[in-house]
Amino acid sequence: MDSEILDRAMAVVSKRRAKAYEEYDRRLSEVNHKIPQIREINTQIFNTGRELIKIIMDKNLTEVQRRNAIDDTERRNKGAQNYSRTLLLKNGYPADYLDIHYTCEKCSDTGYSGNVLCECVKNLYGKISAERLNKSARLELSSFETFRLSYYSGDDYVQMNKILEFTRNYAFGFSTFSKSVLMLGDTGLGKTHLSLAIANEVLQKGFSVVYDSVINILSDISKENFGRGSNSNMGDAVVNSDLLIVDDLGTESNTPFNNSTIYNIINTRLNKSLPTIINTNLNYAGIKERYDSRISSRLSTYTSLTFKGKDIRIQKMNNSPDVL
Repeated sequence: MDSEILDRAMAVVSKRRAKAYEEYDRRLSEVNHKIPQIREINTQIFNTGRELIKIIMDKNLTEVQRRNAIDDTERRNKGAQNYSRTLLLKNGYPADYLDIHYTCEKCSDTGYSGNVLCECVKNLYGKISAERLNKSARLELSSFETFRLSYYSGDDYVQMNKILEFTRNYAFGFSTFSKSVLMLGDTGLGKTHLSLAIANEVLQKGFSVVYDSVINILSDISKENFGRGSNSNMGDAVVNSDLLIVDDLGTESNTPFNNSTIYNIINTRLNKSLPTIINTNLNYAGIKERYDSRISSRLSTYTSLTFKGKDIRIQKMNNSPDVL
């Protein structure tokens, strides 16, 4: 996980916890004013915690005496809590009015459930990451709902309907054990749209996603390797993210450095069993012609999706009457 994004997510959780205590103090002050009896009970409940600490720290007690004292104190505390709830109900308040109401009851807004990050933090991480991706990708995050099958017809429609269903299931069922996917097809057929839709959904689940064009990825890695002032950590990100999405494979310059870097990315992620989605305007023949067997053979292990149809951007420009 990106430490900066994680810190932002934890800051949100911390604010939620502070707000929960602030609201609790407000309700406590209100109830103490309206129901004087509860003030005494709350004082007793508060003092119970101090008593428990004293009992635990008392070295003169035997283990049996300590256990009995703790049980007795907890019994009195539970009785006081039950009486407090009874008084609340009699005075028109909900029984849990003086409970602290956290946004996430699982972690009590601490960010941790046991010794692991709580799901609420992972969800926040995904939402913050989605915001960042939305800006860095230089286009709005797409969704499956905005993907229009009306741009396709005949056999193309059937094929694209299957691809839409596959990508939707892939996103909603995503895990770090998901398969890698190779999206093939001419430009303007929806590869980028569906890739971003997957990224959007996967990020919302709290997974880390790196999405960029192959040209940008290679450029950042080149700057890192040759010390030209980049601090993007792109090299680490592309091989360690839960999901890597590479757009426009084949548009990069055909150089030894680029080919070697592409191989290293693909091979490292396969060895780590981490899923990758690669989009390309090339077909399989074009991939074999462009890249050596080390790359093409590894890409052949991906689940392939062949996009069909006519360039959607051209259809929009021509304002085709066939498009709904």
